[in-house]
Amino acid sequence: MLQNVRGTYDILDDEYAKFTYVNDLFSHFMKLYGYKMIKTPVIEDTAVFKKDNDTSDMVTKEMFTFSINGKDSLTLRPEGTAGVIRSYIQHKMYAQEAPVKLAYIEEMFRYERPQKGRQRQFNQLGIEVLGEKSAMIDAEVIALGYTFLRTLGINDIEVHINTLGNNVSRARYIEALKDYFRPHSDELCADCKMRLEKNPLRILDCKVDHELEVIQKAPTIKEYLDEEASAYFNDVLKYLDALEIPYTIDEHMVRGLDYYTDTVFEVISTNKEAGSQSTIFGGGRYDNLVKEMGGPEMSGIGFAIGEERLIMAIEQAQAFPDLAIVPDVYIIDLSDSDPYTLKVAEMLRRNGFSVMVNYYKRSLKSQFKSVDRYKAKYTIIIGEDEIKEDKVNIKDNMTKVQEVVKSEDLVSYLDQKLGGNEDE
Repeated sequence: MLQNVRGTYDILDDEYAKFTYVNDLFSHFMKLYGYKMIKTPVIEDTAVFKKDNDTSDMVTKEMFTFSINGKDSLTLRPEGTAGVIRSYIQHKMYAQEAPVKLAYIEEMFRYERPQKGRQRQFNQLGIEVLGEKSAMIDAEVIALGYTFLRTLGINDIEVHINTLGNNVSRARYIEALKDYFRPHSDELCADCKMRLEKNPLRILDCKVDHELEVIQKAPTIKEYLDEEASAYFNDVLKYLDALEIPYTIDEHMVRGLDYYTDTVFEVISTNKEAGSQSTIFGGGRYDNLVKEMGGPEMSGIGFAIGEERLIMAIEQAQAFPDLAIVPDVYIIDLSDSDPYTLKVAEMLRRNGFSVMVNYYKRSLKSQFKSVDRYKAKYTIIIGEDEIKEDKVNIKDNMTKVQEVVKSEDLVSYLDQKLGGNEDE
């Protein structure tokens, strides 16, 4: 029997309704905050994601990369930011009034060990704010994500925040880390030995060595910030305080991608059920990425939310509303396959009502069981007499009141009873 590829899964029925609910709320938030939606190709030139000296696990271990005719190297999109930046540069969006605020709902692909909340094909929500560097923007981006989670009913969360400094501070800190870790290189895992010379910041984020004393006692960026970088970070915290966003400064946070500068952040679930999947989303500012990808020198900031992990967090908080689809009308057909039933159903649908129909010969009792199972608001019964007289029998399933209505009056009748249809 054919089955889905390992690390992928089918989104069915009730689960699909959860994704729709989250996506709709995210789209609503994008309108509130002035973001425009963008959709980039799932396949990009590998160079979009793979930068010189990039030591992140995503680039070195997790990308689905392949070639065509032994020439072009292509990669399935592993994250959203790089593709958005490529589009931003290609379409000269930097000529627009800054900041340019973009958002996406996309599928991503990473080759990693599948586990609950972490698949090889997964869904991601994300935002990018491009063209302007401002501590106010940083705080607003964090507030957007935090408020989005709270609106979804996830209340047991903490914001963890750090700074990686501006280019000058970051370079100074990197040299200090190299000097610190070199005498301890034998204690580090193979990956961290490689990172030591290329990007020692990544050692602080190592999943293997993170509990080593040598890492716990490593220098922090705070000691190497220049006045400008320190003032910028303090401004971000000031704005978060003003917005009443609670946060914890985590001096060892560097995030998983190499392009971050200045503000980096994660939002963590404190729910005990979250376990190893406690990070719901994260992001940060990047001063150099646009220029590195061939664009002008412009800063940006963004975050990404893994949607599978987000849905787990909503479930753990027991915060999903009832998402069952309740039809306005269920039509019971007692005729001898007359087209009249289908004509009535289509008339109602074209006027904005959700309708389910019995399509095959069943007893009246079994059809009423279907009405109960779907929890339809109204039942319409059509038999030979109703067809001849161009009428229907309609029953309010709440009050149990049943009436006969002409087909030409049916739409106005339901409009009055249901208070108008919001989808019209």
